[in-house]
Amino acid sequence: MTFTGTFTALITPFNANGSVDYAALRNFVQWQVSSGVSGLVPVGTTGESPTLDVQEHIKVIATTVEAAAGKASIIAGTGANSTAEAIELTREVLGMGVDATLQVTPYYNKPNAEGLFRHFSAVADLGLPVVLYNVPGRAGKEIPLDVVVRLAAHPQVAAIKEAAGSVDRVSAIRDACELTVLSGDDSLTLPMISVGASGVISVASNVIPKEMSALVRLALANDLAGAREMHRTFYPLFRDLFIDTNPIPVKAALALMGRIAPVYRLPLCEPSDKVREQIGRTLRTLNLL
Repeated sequence: MTFTGTFTALITPFNANGSVDYAALRNFVQWQVSSGVSGLVPVGTTGESPTLDVQEHIKVIATTVEAAAGKASIIAGTGANSTAEAIELTREVLGMGVDATLQVTPYYNKPNAEGLFRHFSAVADLGLPVVLYNVPGRAGKEIPLDVVVRLAAHPQVAAIKEAAGSVDRVSAIRDACELTVLSGDDSLTLPMISVGASGVISVASNVIPKEMSALVRLALANDLAGAREMHRTFYPLFRDLFIDTNPIPVKAALALMGRIAPVYRLPLCEPSDKVREQIGRTLRTLNLL
């Protein structure tokens, strides 16, 4: 597959009793696909992966593959801070029809450079293309540039999601090796593409899949004026989707839009009235309500 365009970091909808709402997930995936996104990323951070058990984790990915029906690429979130668990989850999806796997930096245990290299290499050795996920704000550890360069030499390490908030990091990676970079921050998508990124793994495209896809297409086509205008229009949404811990705001937005129920699993919970009202104002301003 080519890692170009807009890939939605999918939410996981829940029923009122906290169970996964697979019917809502199917409908949501079909809406995303019909809206023109390049791909879908189930069970990442936005999909509340830390609170899904292994069976749910695999079933959410399988449901996403089935509902997408080959019309969008699937990057399955099968990362973990235990290499054995990441390998186990990735093995579960090998014959499922996914196109790649998203592998987060092992969180909490903060491995050294060699440990990071061995961890990602072990998963890549399974044969499914790997998208590295650099998110030091969540993981407490950055993937050092020299480790990225070493991993880029692995035939199954295909791309990296950069969610460290640094446009310069995109330039550094592109200067050091031939590895596709995807923005991990909606508000930095345009500047990251302008220096060499190939697209975005997006939270905002849960809410505006058609519009986010259009913004990225304009940026990739070097229509920076058009992309800049869209960025300016939707920046308030990019901002407000992170005024509380992701995915609390995006699920609140989708609930206001009537697409899912406003249900979370602890330790995540509903936003304050103030946050919900701010999100609602922004959605109304953008004519999304």
